[in-house]
Amino acid sequence: MGRRVSGSSESRFSAYVAGLVGVIGHADRAQPLRDYCTGLIMPGERKSVEPMAAVTAPARVAAQHQSLLHFVGEGHWSDEQVLAKVREMVLPRIGQHGPIEAWIIDDTSFPKKGRHSVGVARQYCGRLGKEDNCQVAVSLSIANHHASLPVAYRLYLPQEWTNDSERLRKAGVPDDIGFKTKHEIALDQIRAACAAGLPRGIVLMDAGYGNHSDLRASLTRLELSYVAGILSNTTVWAPGTGPLPPKPYVPGRGRPTKQLRRDAEHQPINVKDLALSLPAKAWRTITWREGTNVSLKSRFARVRIRIARRDFNRSEPWPEEWLLIEWPKGEKEPTKYWLSSLPADIGFARLVDLAKLRWRIERDYQELKQEVGLGHFEGRRWRGFHHHATLCIAAYGFLISERETIPPSATRSAGLLPPAVLSDGYRPRGSALAA
Repeated sequence: MGRRVSGSSESRFSAYVAGLVGVIGHADRAQPLRDYCTGLIMPGERKSVEPMAAVTAPARVAAQHQSLLHFVGEGHWSDEQVLAKVREMVLPRIGQHGPIEAWIIDDTSFPKKGRHSVGVARQYCGRLGKEDNCQVAVSLSIANHHASLPVAYRLYLPQEWTNDSERLRKAGVPDDIGFKTKHEIALDQIRAACAAGLPRGIVLMDAGYGNHSDLRASLTRLELSYVAGILSNTTVWAPGTGPLPPKPYVPGRGRPTKQLRRDAEHQPINVKDLALSLPAKAWRTITWREGTNVSLKSRFARVRIRIARRDFNRSEPWPEEWLLIEWPKGEKEPTKYWLSSLPADIGFARLVDLAKLRWRIERDYQELKQEVGLGHFEGRRWRGFHHHATLCIAAYGFLISERETIPPSATRSAGLLPPAVLSDGYRPRGSALAA
């Protein structure tokens, strides 16, 4: 599993958990907190409660199982306060490698069978690439090129859940939680981050969020710039074009109109058609990151445009923005499109670099799931789902802080703590020997 690192990592882990104990509440939660975080960062294929009980207290697995189960499933401690403390401890370590550059909106999904686990419904599951029974959670991460950290995380409840009061009650969903779309949840998280005074960054989002013009407009009102993925059928006004001004008012012929107009010669164009119409000289090959073995590069074009969405109900055109387009060499047509409210004088390579920085959230989720078991929670209720996720983020935050101390040959979680010794009689639930 990799080499042991020095014992100083253990002492730093103890200090880190002690910081969390300060906001977790009662003193009797301190040991379950330490044990749960320990179980999350120790090597192991499964980070649900029972196997973590086995590795953190091998001599008393049953009692430990009950202790951890109660702590994560029933404990009345605040996810928000714990995440705030994680930010306080981890952001300075991230900031040693440069200022925060981005706030990244995204969601992640967990395939789940049955209908009683909170939030489970037939919906699009990114992990499977199709619709299936799953849970979906929306998150906000703050990032620079060195690392990123989730600072907000909330389960999305489909309307079939929020319309079923008995189902909500059985799953322990708080009374004040009603239906919200994913982009509404994301906007709530953004507003909370602004209110908390977190270091601001450019908001990055894929087309699942970026295609919502109301969300983009809300970010502008919060004085946040964005680089937002959009769909190829999004309509815009190409450079040098735009809607017609309102009709001139003729006295005595009704009330004056203030709406912009279109006619047969003044029509917007979708971004795919605009991209295909660009001359060859508009395209540049830009490298945005050094990959594991090769440089990551592609062909891009950018143009100043105005969005066209329902501007016939407006008296002024939408402000100018950047349209960024990616068309990899060898592809038949462009593959990605972004809108950006970043200044007109931003460098081309810098714009591409920020658009591509969203890869950090993919790394977040990969490591949260593979290293610390974000998707391994087996409970059914709202509180347990969020408590487990909060503690996974806390454990992940510690691993981020320790990044420079882990040898390249070690896995991220291996070697930070002494290996557990299981009792001879322990058998995982469901194993043939246990049966």
